[in-house]
This record gives sequence, C-alpha cells and structure tokens, in this order.
Amino acid sequence: MNIFSNLLSQPVKITPSKKQRRGIELKSPREIEIMRQSAKIVATVLKEISALVKPGMTTADLDAYAEKRIREMDATPSFKGYHGFTGSICSSINNEVVHGIPSPKKVIRAGDVLKVDTGAYYQGFHGDSCITIAVGEVTPEAANLIRVAEEALYKGIEEVKAGAYLLDLAGAIEDHVKANGYSVVEEFTGHGVGRNLHEEPSVFNFRTRDMPNVKLRAGMTLAIEPILNAGSKHTRTLADRWTAVTVDNSLSAQFEHTVLVTETGYEILTDRTKV
Repeated sequence: MNIFSNLLSQPVKITPSKKQRRGIELKSPREIEIMRQSAKIVATVLKEISALVKPGMTTADLDAYAEKRIREMDATPSFKGYHGFTGSICSSINNEVVHGIPSPKKVIRAGDVLKVDTGAYYQGFHGDSCITIAVGEVTPEAANLIRVAEEALYKGIEEVKAGAYLLDLAGAIEDHVKANGYSVVEEFTGHGVGRNLHEEPSVFNFRTRDMPNVKLRAGMTLAIEPILNAGSKHTRTLADRWTAVTVDNSLSAQFEHTVLVTETGYEILTDRTKV
C-alpha cells in the first residue's frame, strides 16, 4: 500500500532496538519467519482474487472476500481503519492510480485494468503486496502497460542485496519504464514494512536527490511498488480524499512485493508462485 506523500514525509515511530540504524529496523531471524507468514497470507489472498475476479462483480465483493480470507488465516487486514481507510483492499480501476475505496457501486467491467493492493497483520508484523489484473479482454495498450509495470518491479528487485543502494533499484525501474514510453508516478513511493505498515526508508522508483539514498543491509524488509502511467506522471486526489487518479485520464498500473534484503540478494516474501 502506498501512502500520501505528506504522511510518508513524517518520521516513522519505530520501537528502539540496538539493530536499528537511522530509524531503519533490521529484522531478526524470528521476525523474518513471522513476516514470511504474514506475506504468505497476502500472496494467497491476491492469488485467489486474481482467479476470482470477473465482470459484474463489485470492488466491495472483492473487499469482503479479502477480509474473510485474511481473518480465516488468523491475521487482520492491515489497511482497514488505517488513517480512516474503510477497506481491507485498495481497489483502483483504469485511471485510478492508488487508494481506490471498495464500493458496492463500483462494478468491475470487461476490459478494466484493476489494481488490488492488500496487507495482512500477523503476530505483530505486516505483509503488503499489489497486483494489476486485466479483467477479461483488455486492449493491447492496456496489456502492454500491465506487462511493463510487472517487469519494472522485477527490474528493481533484481538490484536488491546488502551493500546496494536505493538509487540502484530506483534507476533500474525508471530506465525500464521510460524505455517503454511510460511515466513513473513520483507522488507515491514504496516503503519499509514490518511492525508498522509504513516504516523507513521511503523506497522511490525514480532517480532523485530529495530522499536519502539508503545503503541496503541484510534484514531490511521493503515494500517495492512502482506505479506506471500511460500518460502524465502527475495525479490528483478525488473528493473522497483517498482515491488518486491520473490528471489526463490515462491508464495506470502497479505491482508490489514485500522483499527481504539478504547478504547475497533478496527473498520475495509475497511470491504468489509459492502459495
């Protein structure tokens, strides 16, 4: 889950620990094992929703399903109640970029580009992931945007290892997106994730000097989540104060994984192929 830029810019309160450095918490082996379980719950729910969704359903239907399944696996929805958010998922369609609020009035139609983002809180730790679903037959342009968005996520993940820097993965994402003619949304970023849904550092998807270029260390857990627009990178927020949409009505796509930094590389904790 992304969070509004003004919230991201605020300091994240993290319980003091001798393993912390500059406000970033390194997870212990015990904590990592718990996060594997919270992430597995998220991956399971998203995999099931991907198979379940069909034209005629509402985003409220998906939200109810996600909450039911998260709770059946002895976790609680990370998003529900977070800063007043009412859903267990964010469901954003077509030109909606992030933070779409589930609604019984929002009917999913064939050809839609549907983003589903969810999180699960299990034994004190969060997992967080997002997928973009092509509902039925989509246009070639929409299919290509979805493909490039998922590729961009993995381009970034491939740069992850102890000793690398956030700019390494941000540059890899940005280069792939721009090479394919799309724009990277800069108003929302990824983040650390663990005891809190949003922790330091901010995990950006573009080259910048405005955020710290943190050196990665084994034990960090990051929510990496590039968002691509087919047109302008800029967004605006609707009157509901949550849903962000593209300013030019262009399509948007997003993928996200919770990733563990290891000494030699990474582990994708929300890997849907393993559930």
